[in-house]
Amino acid sequence: MKVLVVDDSALIRRSVSELLSKENIDTITAKNGLEAVEKTIQLKPDIIILDINMPVMDGLSALKLIMEKKPTPVIMFSSYTKEGAKETIEALKLGATDFVPKPDGVAIDISEVKDELLAKVHAITKTPPNLIRLQKLKKIREGAVKGNWKEKDRDVAILIGSSTGGPSALEMVIPRLPDDLPAPVFVVQHMPPQFTKQLADRLNNISDISVKEAENNERVKDGVVYVAPGGYHMGVKKIMNVTRIKIIDGMLVNAVKPSVDVTAEYLAEVYGENTIGVILTGMGEDGARGLKRIRELGGYTIASSEDTCVVFGMPKAAIEIGAINVVRPVYEIAEEIVRRLEVMVNG
Repeated sequence: MKVLVVDDSALIRRSVSELLSKENIDTITAKNGLEAVEKTIQLKPDIIILDINMPVMDGLSALKLIMEKKPTPVIMFSSYTKEGAKETIEALKLGATDFVPKPDGVAIDISEVKDELLAKVHAITKTPPNLIRLQKLKKIREGAVKGNWKEKDRDVAILIGSSTGGPSALEMVIPRLPDDLPAPVFVVQHMPPQFTKQLADRLNNISDISVKEAENNERVKDGVVYVAPGGYHMGVKKIMNVTRIKIIDGMLVNAVKPSVDVTAEYLAEVYGENTIGVILTGMGEDGARGLKRIRELGGYTIASSEDTCVVFGMPKAAIEIGAINVVRPVYEIAEEIVRRLEVMVNG
């Protein structure tokens, strides 16, 4: 395996290269985006670790060219700030596979992110993302799907879980949900703090339906998408016929926080058979057990098809344990949600 490390800091290039060499991974380096594009085309690295703010050509501009000329798995290595989070969300939309927040401070200590960086490099090696597929899917279908709703006589909830490749997949689902949706939507995307707020804001800007980062104890409303805050699990509680968000600072579940399984268990408890569960894309198996629970209670579960997944790990795990009612291309999942919601609401 060969990794291209791109950063304008010689210290970071050296530190990351030394870290990877201890894992018997060959590295090459570039000090700006233009050099990164040239070396990607010439040397064909297996993975690129890419900074955002660099002279000559920044990381986002380089990423666009790399995805056009030589699609390659890219891990963004950007600052753990509000602006860094915004740029990272943009990078994920452009085709970056994953990201690792860069430690703050002038004297950056790579050991702070050593385990996360190595885990993501190895994960991509084991499950190479289908970047060509991601590029082709970007232009498919726009506009909200309209539903035919009667006055509902039950509370219904929708859960959408995703990880690697999730931000791009969510942009093919959330903006297609109508603003009069007679149910709340709970999104669990594996991300740290700051980044989930930026993701929610971005989805809100491109959608008719309202999207926000979930807050503890806020009242759940139909026609609102609640994104689980990074670093916390998201649940719901029902008291005196009022359903509220429950934000939980608990242990990691399936090595992640927020976890799809955790939210699924809460929704199954409160909404039971009136729950629609969706798994989009990502590495690992988070969400499989939770969606199986929803299906066992009589709810409806959907998985993104392999040919429209960037990484088929999470949907595959759910399908293999019998947790899924139907498999659909990611660009048809909004329609499937609306169709099933019409059945649940209209009876």
